Amino acid sequence: MKTRLAILLLCALLTSPTAWAVEALSTAELVSHCDKYYDEQASEDRIFCVRYIQGFIDGAVATDERVTRNVVEEYEKEESFSERAARTRIGNRLDRFGSSVYADFCLGDPVPLKEVVEHVVADAQKEQLAEANPLARDLVYRTLREHYPCEADG
Repeated sequence: MKTRLAILLLCALLTSPTAWAVEALSTAELVSHCDKYYDEQASEDRIFCVRYIQGFIDGAVATDERVTRNVVEEYEKEESFSERAARTRIGNRLDRFGSSVYADFCLGDPVPLKEVVEHVVADAQKEQLAEANPLARDLVYRTLREHYPCEADG
């Protein structure tokens, strides 16, 4: 009985760490799907490309909203004049651009997902950009920052 239990435990320990690891998607793999974005017959590749980009944006917004709440909670404890000034400036940018402002891209007005995807697809075709950004998340992030920059506060 103890031997069986020990073997089962050993098997579980040997398989679990690598089996549950999350690997980052490479730019090459994203490009292999997004290359077929305009091919009506390649629906699975097109869907993969669009959903990856949509998931990236959703993840950035969700993360930034949580960060925003944490910042506000921190400032509400007790703040100096300069801290209050910073908070009210941050609030102004958040009102105008939404929480993605902290990610250095601003999709304040509703931007069609198709438009964003087409920018990423175009950038993915540029070999120099793909080589400079080996992870898909870096390429998508770079594209969002370039095509949807935040306006400076005035």
